[in-house]
Amino acid sequence: MLAITERWEGGSDCHTDNTEKYLLHMLFKVGLDATVFYICYRKLYTSFLSMCSMSIILADLVMACSMANVWFLRAERSPVSPCFLLANASATYGALPLSMMCLGLLDYCSEATSLGNQSAFCKFLRNAILTLLVWMLAIVYSFSSVKAELMELDYVTGIKTLVCEVEESTLVTYFILGIFTAVICALLPFWSRIAQWVKEADRLFEAREEQEDERSDLLFTSTNCTDTKSSEENYLDETIGPRPPLWLSLTLGFGTFWMPYLAVTVACLVFGFGVPAYITVNVVWLECTNSLLTGVVFWVKSKMLGPYSNLPENVCLWQIYWHLSQGTRLQPLPVAVFNPTKGKRNTLLYL
Repeated sequence: MLAITERWEGGSDCHTDNTEKYLLHMLFKVGLDATVFYICYRKLYTSFLSMCSMSIILADLVMACSMANVWFLRAERSPVSPCFLLANASATYGALPLSMMCLGLLDYCSEATSLGNQSAFCKFLRNAILTLLVWMLAIVYSFSSVKAELMELDYVTGIKTLVCEVEESTLVTYFILGIFTAVICALLPFWSRIAQWVKEADRLFEAREEQEDERSDLLFTSTNCTDTKSSEENYLDETIGPRPPLWLSLTLGFGTFWMPYLAVTVACLVFGFGVPAYITVNVVWLECTNSLLTGVVFWVKSKMLGPYSNLPENVCLWQIYWHLSQGTRLQPLPVAVFNPTKGKRNTLLYL
């Protein structure tokens, strides 16, 4: 892929410098990544991939500041050229996906081992060191393999351009295309039942939200058995109808959230919109990958541990879709309730 840095028409003073456009692209990516990171991650540093997302935002900021410096000083006074930044950034970002995916999967698989029982500080330190190591290897690879050289192209129409070769992330491209194809092929035979399953999953989610609200309200209020029975009426009862198998239910949960992103990305590929690696490797892609890895590990562990495991929080509602496949309803968990009417004798009641 060739990135056009400058363009001018022969025999005229019409000259275009595209440095400003690349700067705007990076600023937009920083804003998008920061927004997605804020929405998706409620607990920071709990997993390796969450640390990777933060590192991508920091790298985007460095890239944006460097491009702003080049744009402000112009190519004549800047210590580096736009071509140097674009070529090395695309190679660095392109080297990240495979190592991040493998280490992220190992991180989730190790949750049930002694590594997963470490303190929060130890996990933070381990994730920080691994993330730094991944970036160092990617940077070393980019500087050793990339030749940031400007090339001049002359067109028959008299237009001349200065271009720089940048890399695309082939792994991200085929990864997204493969996931999109797999989700479509898995859900297409059950197309007529998807609307019913999604509606039932929404009812399960609403029942869980009501259960959590009631549990928080009961912490400082009195209760009795009749209150418990009335609250159970709000839970989703079993409905008559075919249930999706667990793998299909989890695929549906993944697809309902990430299909818009996958569809837009695949559309760009179909229409030939080339996107360099420093744009495609972003927090949106990393969170989509995080959801896929979490779903696979959840599916494997759910056979032994049920729907409630120690995996980090995720945007996909894996527990809801586990209940959807099993045909069960949400049951209230024991909760301590303060009853001010009973004094010191019966301070705690259990539901």
